[in-house]
Amino acid sequence: MSKPILSRRDFLKLSRYGLMAIFLPNLALPEADEFANLQGRIIDRTVWAYDEPDPKAKRKKLYWHDLVVPITNTAISEDETAHNRVWYQLEAGGYAYSGGIQPVRTILNAPQQIPTRGALGEVSVPFTDAYLEADLNADLVYRLYYETVHWVTGAVNAVDGSTWYRLLDDKFETYYYVLAKHIRLISNEELAPLSPDVPSESKHVEVRLDDQLLLAYEKEKTVFATRISTGVKRLSGNYTTPDGDFLTFHKRPTRHMAAGDIASNGFDLPGVPWVLYITRSGISFHGTYWHNDYGRPHSHGCLNMAPQAAKWLYRWTLPTVPPEKQLVYGYVGTRVEIKI
Repeated sequence: MSKPILSRRDFLKLSRYGLMAIFLPNLALPEADEFANLQGRIIDRTVWAYDEPDPKAKRKKLYWHDLVVPITNTAISEDETAHNRVWYQLEAGGYAYSGGIQPVRTILNAPQQIPTRGALGEVSVPFTDAYLEADLNADLVYRLYYETVHWVTGAVNAVDGSTWYRLLDDKFETYYYVLAKHIRLISNEELAPLSPDVPSESKHVEVRLDDQLLLAYEKEKTVFATRISTGVKRLSGNYTTPDGDFLTFHKRPTRHMAAGDIASNGFDLPGVPWVLYITRSGISFHGTYWHNDYGRPHSHGCLNMAPQAAKWLYRWTLPTVPPEKQLVYGYVGTRVEIKI
């Protein structure tokens, strides 16, 4: 079987923005070789690598949840009916389906002084553990994953000389601590609005549920597109994404989302990044780190996006959230049309 190989630049676009973004030249990425040192965190409970990018091929190696392995190349499967044809070539030469693997890197950061108002930080390693105190022997609270976003409210120097950041849990109004070197502080420039000169009435978002596709328009011009994952029927209920016309009236850069019994289809997800609510019942666009399988329904009704895609939409839509604000809630927003 042939193994069509993606260019490194096209791979990065696929993994960050979804299959459609590859056709949009205005989403150009830096020229540096961002493929270097790329890793994959196993999201699913287990993931098999195969001799070929095909689930019917010979199994080569089994990987377990939260293992981190180098991604050495990519391939496109020959199954043209698949919603996602991207496979990752891993360290041992086998091919694993991309939907169960999160592309990550390990980037360590120098601790910084935290302003009084706090600062937004992004996990820059495959995962880091959060503790009740700034001590590796303290009680473990959560495991925080790559590209999750958190409010950093202060820095603490531990007895062993390490620096820890204190993070706010915005749902339970408590705090926990992570090693500062695992958090990249997000600059104000990185949060600046996109296309601020375009009138608000000239921007709108279109979601095609049947295609699991999001398109953003300035007037009639498509300026952004990405694959998404919307609501799905589960054993515990039918979690559909509503169709109709909406506004992105409530936005926040991070949200701890939790509901139900985790043992029975519930969820507990700290640091969900770049959240844009469109209903008062909680339906929102947001970044997703618990799957990488965009193009088919997965959610409890929200519109799952790759974190970088969600960040683009967060910056492009109204209302604008100032860097020092934890959220903005109002009746002004960007129009969203969701259709079947």
